Amino acid sequence: MRVIALIPARLGATRFPSKLLATIKGKSVIRRTYESAVQTGLFDEVIVVTDSDDIIHEISVYGGKAVKSKGIYESGTDRIAEVAAYMEADVFVNVQGDEPFVQKEPLAQLLNLFAGEDGHKVQVASLVQRLTDPGLIKDPNYVKVALDLNYNALFFSRSIIPYPRDLKVDVPYYEHIGVYAFRKDALMSFTNWPLTPLESAEKIECLRFLEHGIPMKMAITQYMGVEIDTPEDIIRAEKLMEEKGWV
Repeated sequence: MRVIALIPARLGATRFPSKLLATIKGKSVIRRTYESAVQTGLFDEVIVVTDSDDIIHEISVYGGKAVKSKGIYESGTDRIAEVAAYMEADVFVNVQGDEPFVQKEPLAQLLNLFAGEDGHKVQVASLVQRLTDPGLIKDPNYVKVALDLNYNALFFSRSIIPYPRDLKVDVPYYEHIGVYAFRKDALMSFTNWPLTPLESAEKIECLRFLEHGIPMKMAITQYMGVEIDTPEDIIRAEKLMEEKGWV
């Protein structure tokens, strides 16, 4: 199975401008994301797709591969689709540029969803991890996912889902991890559709698939990395590195 990882990297960010060039213990967020993806050994190619010459320089100066997108896009998936349109692969993986600690095991779990007897049925897949901290469950920067009994996504939201009206019911909360995998046809369909109402309201791109009736298969992982959305997340990331002994 030929698998290509594409890393969308937009320099501007509302909550944390130029966050991808912010450093975590001496390395930029985008460089750590790129190197982490390469080091998994799961991909035939890893390419950063960006709107920024600064990001292209940051990746290329260390021997990585980056290309500049031509269009103006609302989502990272739209950005990588511009490049994927001219490439061939069995699966394209969107590794968000602000996920500096992507690991091999959860990515292998993600790719395994496309293998086996029923793998051909999966068009889009992604990852979730359990959320237990009440503060993080309430935090709108943490995208929550409700799953059906077959681990397909029912809905994504920045709000608390499900809402705990009955506090006696022990319902798990899941955080969406910003890594997606697609068949090429599904990726091309996504970018040909306009923004959908729920996607526009929540600012969560994968809702576009659900609003068009495309199931998203989810794998539950123990990833527990740090997505960089705010300056405070840099502090959390550095603390995690110290705890794990990462360099």
